Amino acid sequence: MAMTGIGAQPLELNDAQSGLNRTTVREIVTPARTEDVSSAVRRAARGDLAVSVSGSRHAMGGQQFATDALQVDMRGMRSLLELDEERGIINVEAGIEWAELMPAMVELQAGRARQWGIRQKQTGSDHLSLGGAVASNIHGRGLDQRPLVDDIDAMTVVDPGGDVHEVDRASDPAWFSLIVGGYGLFGIVTAVRLRLAPRQILRRHVSLVHTDELLDAFHERIAAGHLFGDCQFSIDERSPDFLRLGILSTYGPAPDAATIPEGQLSLSREDWGRLLLMTHVDRAAAATAYIAHYTKTDGQLYWSDLHQRSEYVGGYHRLLDQFTGAVTPGSDIITEIYVPRDRLAAFMADAAAAFREGAAPIVYGTIRLVERDDETVLAWAREPWACVIFNLHADHDEAGLAAAALGFRRLIDLGIEHGGSYYLTYHRFADRRQLEICHPRFGEFLEAKARLDPDLRFQSEWFRHQQVLLTT
Repeated sequence: MAMTGIGAQPLELNDAQSGLNRTTVREIVTPARTEDVSSAVRRAARGDLAVSVSGSRHAMGGQQFATDALQVDMRGMRSLLELDEERGIINVEAGIEWAELMPAMVELQAGRARQWGIRQKQTGSDHLSLGGAVASNIHGRGLDQRPLVDDIDAMTVVDPGGDVHEVDRASDPAWFSLIVGGYGLFGIVTAVRLRLAPRQILRRHVSLVHTDELLDAFHERIAAGHLFGDCQFSIDERSPDFLRLGILSTYGPAPDAATIPEGQLSLSREDWGRLLLMTHVDRAAAATAYIAHYTKTDGQLYWSDLHQRSEYVGGYHRLLDQFTGAVTPGSDIITEIYVPRDRLAAFMADAAAAFREGAAPIVYGTIRLVERDDETVLAWAREPWACVIFNLHADHDEAGLAAAALGFRRLIDLGIEHGGSYYLTYHRFADRRQLEICHPRFGEFLEAKARLDPDLRFQSEWFRHQQVLLTT
């Protein structure tokens, strides 16, 4: 087990995407085995230290760091442990990233008649850890899927006392429901038994659609056997199509396809870089370029697991700042707003009206579907929602962050007005009223924390913020 920071200057960490969670920790340990995690937690208890846990450090809400804590960096535990070919379950260490897991599984099963692949992963990047996915109960682009909790068979967990447990729904459903989506506050997950799906080749179907027609289009595709898809909507606030017109891409059966053709059209890292630049300086041109590209990919073939991979230009916003000569550095902050599906078109119309003159520009947006999660305590998918993802640009100064905060709170309020909710993972801009309305079991979540971790061994800046928010 590697350790840094002992007897040296405090160590400063930050998240990999927004750069808005600068946190000073006491020490960093990088365990290589579950026993190392257990040892680190017990040592922290002897020294009365809080413990925070991180994977690839992409969460933007401060869930992976705590000031003056012992930081457990899980990236040293990234092995593929065992594939159960009969049941379709992969046992992997929690520090593994999707970018490592997916190709490793393809290589492991090369030449086999029946092959397994992941059911879903979050989009935006492949360099996200599986442990982080469990902690925030992520979702992907499935058209009829529940969040990741549905894909988890069992977990190896280190509790606040340093003891190791095998946890599943049958052995301890209450603890299982707190660990998944519990942001690392009830135990450190060191390994995950992930349920898989048979790999198959799918065909992409692309069309332009307006938001008031989108649900009918989704339902038609689902009825035709399509498994994945989303609709990326116009972000050009000067256009009458702003938040109204979108490009719908879904993935359906291709029963006659045996292989993926060589030379299919795809966006390179340079293409993505150019698109990212346009979303910040010329959103009309970005919409035109994106529609032109995706329209040309209609009919292309993809593997059901590998098509979920997402190209990510690491540190792209620093490059954008340099290219545009920005005086103040910035980043793009994400939020997800959930609304009842029959309220989607009305919500989008209200959001468009609110953001046409908004100080925080929308630089990306997409609409997905998610099914109800009836297992986790802190369930965000309390209903079969329409999920609307917004990326807002924020300059890292007082005015820029204030504008972003105002924009996110406005989106949450619009979601509430339409009977919806928001995702807790991406930021800490929601106020107390919004938290209590949208996450009515949060008090129960905190009560369970006090009961199961009375010394508050596992902490984060996100947890501390929510505690203060609900008591002041």
